[in-house]
Amino acid sequence: MFQKLTDRARRVVVLSQDEARMLNHDYIGTEHLLLGLIREGEGVGATVVKNLGLSLEDVRRHIEESRGRGQSAASAQLPFTPSASEALQSSNEESLERGLDYIGTEHLLLGLVRDGASTAAQVLVELGADLGRVRRAADELVQRHVAK
Repeated sequence: MFQKLTDRARRVVVLSQDEARMLNHDYIGTEHLLLGLIREGEGVGATVVKNLGLSLEDVRRHIEESRGRGQSAASAQLPFTPSASEALQSSNEESLERGLDYIGTEHLLLGLVRDGASTAAQVLVELGADLGRVRRAADELVQRHVAK
């Protein structure tokens, strides 16, 4: 599945590991994938979140305040939580359902909010986002890019 990630989507995964380390977490969860998505800054996923009025700093602060910091930074490769792995699989399914052979940042975002139970989805809701609106906004933004 990772070979299907676009360059931007791969960058999101790398940045999510950085975000987890900055919070002294010894895992990559959906919240870190969300932070990596926003931090990437240029893809459809980041654009949708920014259009909701959410900044990287706001989301990072909320995650730190609501989920806490870890005790010490991990130095080795960080594992994905089961929820993060499931969200990545869901992003692949979102791509396949649209008849595509790649996973872009829009699919990562859709995978993060797909079932509404992930930490990333909960964070977005806690910050005032409507997950249905997130899904529609991602699809609409992709359609506008395709139409150009």
